[in-house]
Amino acid sequence: MQRLAGRIILLWGWRRALVAFLAGALAVLGQAPYDFFAACFISFPVLVWLIDGATGDASDSLLRRLRPAFAVGWWFGFGYFLAGLWWIGSALLVEADSFAWALPFALIGIPFALAFFYGFAAMIARTMWTNDIGRIAALAFGFALTEWLRGFLFTGFPWNAIGYAAMPVPLLMQSISITGMVGMNALAVFVFALPALLAARRHLRLGAALFVLLIAAHVGFGFISLSAPETPAARSLDVRIVQPAVDLSEKWDASVRDRIFATLMGLSAEAPGPGRQKPQLILWPETSVPFLFTERPDALTALGDMLAPGQMLMAGVVREEGSGATTDSRYYNSVVAINDKGEIADAVDKVHLVPFGEYLPFADLLSRFGLEQLVAGPMNFAAGNERHAIMLPDGLRALPFICYEVIFPDLVEKGAKSAELIVNVTNDAWFGDTPGPYQHFRQAQIRAVENGLPLLRAANNGISAVVDPRGRIVDALAIDARGAIDVHLPISAQAVLSSGQRRINGMLIMLLFGMAALMLSVRQRLRAN
Repeated sequence: MQRLAGRIILLWGWRRALVAFLAGALAVLGQAPYDFFAACFISFPVLVWLIDGATGDASDSLLRRLRPAFAVGWWFGFGYFLAGLWWIGSALLVEADSFAWALPFALIGIPFALAFFYGFAAMIARTMWTNDIGRIAALAFGFALTEWLRGFLFTGFPWNAIGYAAMPVPLLMQSISITGMVGMNALAVFVFALPALLAARRHLRLGAALFVLLIAAHVGFGFISLSAPETPAARSLDVRIVQPAVDLSEKWDASVRDRIFATLMGLSAEAPGPGRQKPQLILWPETSVPFLFTERPDALTALGDMLAPGQMLMAGVVREEGSGATTDSRYYNSVVAINDKGEIADAVDKVHLVPFGEYLPFADLLSRFGLEQLVAGPMNFAAGNERHAIMLPDGLRALPFICYEVIFPDLVEKGAKSAELIVNVTNDAWFGDTPGPYQHFRQAQIRAVENGLPLLRAANNGISAVVDPRGRIVDALAIDARGAIDVHLPISAQAVLSSGQRRINGMLIMLLFGMAALMLSVRQRLRAN
């Protein structure tokens, strides 16, 4: 191990960049759908050794001395995001004649930009670098800080945060209810990087003890949580989730809209399976209704006729406001609740839109150069002002999130305390049968565990599922399957800690690593003097 580490430390130039790139790409195997988290026990020790060798001239300024470490982190991040997000380009091939030109920008540009976060993580860690376990703590702090920043800077995109690699199955998901994503990111990087100590053997016993202790705590807490008796359910909900598997090439084709709507209606009106009750709630995916209700009021009448007394439909729609001869229309990506009279009882608009997908940033400027939004549909969307829970039958409250909104822990936490369940509607058909839909589902699944609430998820082509508050899949439909699932869902909130306490815990864990790294760094410098 010492010999291998020594060779990696001495790498220079393009060889160092290539190894960093390959180490980052290898770490993607820890994410869904591969879930081979053991790959991270190779990637992160390699990253530690690369940063060991990323030293600048002592006579240079601080920024120049940190530049080699930044480069290592950037190449690691570029490999990680390129291997983990290549599937985004699939969305541009749905209408290849119009958008194939943008494929290099999606495939290369997004990983190129996101890699700066990991470059800064390595640079921050390098400021506190030591030759012992302190550098492992420094790396954990740097990554935790930049993963947290990745959640909100430049509109935010916390996709495939490192911490998800430590939570491939429900047994290993339960700790998130204590640590939050900030703490989980810090702990995951620390544990993944600890094998780097095998090379130098400084603090090896301490590292081995922490390695065993943290993994045992992670697994043990999961076992206890899943073995604990379920909280008695005060109420329950019978749910039907519809997955129509609509071909995106037909999505906005006016000639097939009636056929798409008939498919949704037919799947919703089917008799429940043996031993199942008639659903109280029917859930359709994001933008599932293929027209505007303002243009087709007859569709609401048909829905009222289809819904039995007491039933409610939650459907993803495009909602129009301000139509008229003198007013410009505004369009919203929305979830609407439709009662058994065919009336829209409530609506929630998507708050966190996808840049270039649902709206064009700096539209007035960029449109002059012929640029337009790339994938979402025939109009730009406006962002909603706020999110609120929708009242369901029997007074239950469902908090809806549209598409990738569910990957933002803070967005979900804000409203989770006022709801009994989480609803996620999405249309991942843009990305086909690639890792993207599996990664999206995993992050939604972990939001359920984090907040101790069940999750109802309707996706156009999958993965549609019902997930319990401990992250266990009650029932699901596979990618590209067409059908519906009926589930009797007990409703009982099981959050271990409040969202505020979880946020504090995560920050404390991150700061603890930062303080430990700083103290060990200062001690090493004092001894050197």
